Amino acid sequence: MDLIVLPQHWSAILCILIMVGVIVFAVVKKWMMVYGLIIANLIVFVVTIIFENQIVYGLSGGSFIYAGLGFRSIYLNVELFPQLYTLFTSMFIHGGFVHIFGNMLVLFFVGVPFEERVGWKKFLLIYFLTGIIGALTHSVLNPDSTIPLIGASGAIFGIMGAFAFSYPRDEVVMPIPVGFFMVIRRIKVVYAVLIFAAFETFIVFLGVQDNTAHLAHLGGLLSGFLLAALFIRKKDKDISSAGFQTTYHDSYIPEKPKRFDYSNLRSLATTPELRDILRKIESETVPQVREIWLEHFVEKSRCPRCNEPLYHLNHKIWCEKCGFKTKY
Repeated sequence: MDLIVLPQHWSAILCILIMVGVIVFAVVKKWMMVYGLIIANLIVFVVTIIFENQIVYGLSGGSFIYAGLGFRSIYLNVELFPQLYTLFTSMFIHGGFVHIFGNMLVLFFVGVPFEERVGWKKFLLIYFLTGIIGALTHSVLNPDSTIPLIGASGAIFGIMGAFAFSYPRDEVVMPIPVGFFMVIRRIKVVYAVLIFAAFETFIVFLGVQDNTAHLAHLGGLLSGFLLAALFIRKKDKDISSAGFQTTYHDSYIPEKPKRFDYSNLRSLATTPELRDILRKIESETVPQVREIWLEHFVEKSRCPRCNEPLYHLNHKIWCEKCGFKTKY
């Protein structure tokens, strides 16, 4: 078997260009890096659906070559070191719709507030380092595996760990595993991470074979704690009668939340469902979640004059047919 170091199929090369290009574009356009990562993952997923064998496994003409974008434990062998670029590319490859949907959902709910607190540079540093450490944790404990390791889970667990260490009392809205189901609810970051950590540890302890790299999740989570201790939490050394004491404190001061008057929307809440959504809008404190409820409210509403669909942008709602307008 001949060793081919770089991907030979054009689809794999295209995916690498997408991964790098979207991140660079996000930096230039000053996007939140979370949005750039989600977009890159989704685009690569679409390409992967068509060319899975070439992109993930490196199959070309029915023959196996080490040229896919998934990372394998055997790449830690000295002769296969050139394949270590897959530690980066494997974080953008997913094995199905459920896989990518779950990862991107958690990345959105946890990544957005965390990036708002630490900035895109620290966020991206922690994201990629914990993703790499998670993959290496799995690989060191499974050194002979030839199964490709794919997915952003290790990096996402790393972000969760860093978030919980740095801002444990902050609350986020996120999916929580309850048995074999996910329940979306508001919860303190530290509690959410403890639930995920206990869930992953329990599965590893039982030795469940479900084609999921749970050790990579735990490796990413623990490395997130360590990197947060190095790069995020500030330390003050105080002198007391007992000597030097190290006091950790949060470096993030949240912006004063903007207050909006939603009273003009009450005339549009003509059904029990719309009134319930409006109550959620008025009580929601997470800006990103409130915007989602607002969009949902407008989609469900109808123009009070002509009963046509409404449009929403920059705190304004209008009807293109009759000219009805309102704002909040």
